[in-house]
Amino acid sequence: MMGYYILLGAIALVSWLVSNKLKSKFKYYSKVHLQNGMSGAEIAEKMLADHGIRDVKVVSTPGMLTDHYNPANKTVNLSEGVYGQRNASAAAVAAHECGHAVQHAEAYEWLGLRSKLVPVVSVTSGMSQWVVFGGLALGAAAGVGFGYWVAVAGLIMMGMATLFSLVTLPVEYDASNRALAWLKNKHMVTSQEYEGSEDALKWAARTYLVAAIGSLATLVYWGLQVFGGRD
Repeated sequence: MMGYYILLGAIALVSWLVSNKLKSKFKYYSKVHLQNGMSGAEIAEKMLADHGIRDVKVVSTPGMLTDHYNPANKTVNLSEGVYGQRNASAAAVAAHECGHAVQHAEAYEWLGLRSKLVPVVSVTSGMSQWVVFGGLALGAAAGVGFGYWVAVAGLIMMGMATLFSLVTLPVEYDASNRALAWLKNKHMVTSQEYEGSEDALKWAARTYLVAAIGSLATLVYWGLQVFGGRD
């Protein structure tokens, strides 16, 4: 178990460092005010209109960095610090979330796959580790039949969460690429504002990368605990 706690601590530390860096980047670029004077909400509405998307609403949601696109009700949800703000950070986030709306409208396959995984992961992710624990307690590592299959079931649940994290990567990177391309091609931002938007989105993407690596490392660790003890 000591190895697991070390792994967990290392993942938590890297995640904390990246998250703090992301917050500092967004705070810094929130001071780079847009010359076009548009708010995050206005940026989002224009990007949707430019892509011919008329059935998606742009709404405000409480909190910081709580921005997301909801494919179920077709809403681009922008946090209070993005919806009404007129800076490089707001432009980047608003355009990124609209990137997901564009993915949805164009039936982007990775987004479709992630959406299909959501109901499965929401049920299994919270219990997967406990199921693996239970299997090990029942003798999985020693090769005892029932305990082994319980642990395997837990690993499959854990694997679904890892798959979700990995599938999320191309979805997030593609949304950022769409956002940056639109900001640049439509001359929505100056070169300085574009650099700020690009840097902010790079750090946002790294949070998903760290999460995916952490999920994969955890899966491998518990897989070794279950299979490593068998002859």
